[in-house]
Amino acid sequence: MPQAMQRPSRWKENLAYLKWFYWPGTRMSARDVYELVDTHAFSADGLYMNLGYWKTAPDIDTACRDMARLLADAVKLGPDDSLLDAGCGFGDQDMLFCDEYNVGNVVGINITPSQVNLGNERIREAGLDQRITLIEGSATELPFDGPQFDAVVALESAFHFCSREDFFVDAFRVMNPGARIALADMIPAVPEGSWFSRYMKRSGWKFFSQKYGIPEANADTFDSYREKLVKAGYIDIELVSIRAQVFRGLHSYMKAQPEMLARFHPLARFPYKMTLFFDADKVYQAYDYILATARKPG
Repeated sequence: MPQAMQRPSRWKENLAYLKWFYWPGTRMSARDVYELVDTHAFSADGLYMNLGYWKTAPDIDTACRDMARLLADAVKLGPDDSLLDAGCGFGDQDMLFCDEYNVGNVVGINITPSQVNLGNERIREAGLDQRITLIEGSATELPFDGPQFDAVVALESAFHFCSREDFFVDAFRVMNPGARIALADMIPAVPEGSWFSRYMKRSGWKFFSQKYGIPEANADTFDSYREKLVKAGYIDIELVSIRAQVFRGLHSYMKAQPEMLARFHPLARFPYKMTLFFDADKVYQAYDYILATARKPG
């Protein structure tokens, strides 16, 4: 198993945060971003990194778990399924899939070594290492010979993949006939409204892409997203915007619960605190958050 990258000294970590958040033009890979973020997770209970699904959730921990449940329900996850989790983070959702859906076999793949190593440690401590395995690797170069998975999920990760389209193709290759795929994903918002509104949306997505290691090829519209799934061979494709159940709830919770921001690195807190002076629809106007589902024929 690959070894986790050694944590940098405090001053090197602070310098890295300064460059990442505050120096214009700084671009980092998704792997480097998450190595830097380390265990500064959004959630207090566990190490979830997703923004949460806030349809009924009262807090960030419930919202993060509800986002995982949304994907599990979308692929009709069950005890007999073999599941691939692409961009699995620390594996929190994989433990939930075993605990709540009684899944017998989960393989998570992730590009960030420290997350894989710590995730496997936590899975062993939970007594789930016979059912869950996290491996280091790329979701666009899956290390499997052929069809073997009944379901594939990507929880707030596919916008990092280089590229999302390549992931669609390789996931299709390792899915069993009739298998389903579900993604909680982000794409640019439709650039509509006044010229200033359109400019702010384009600029916001460009900044987000630069800071979080998002390839230009992943700046999809609903139409291009669907076309890539069709081209890869999927059927029964559905794309639904759930931005109203994501951004507003997260924004309101951060305003009401300052202890959430206290879990971030000190240099990461300031930009988030500044956003709280504005309405959620303004802060997140550049982004759409979608639930994408599809099926492999068979």
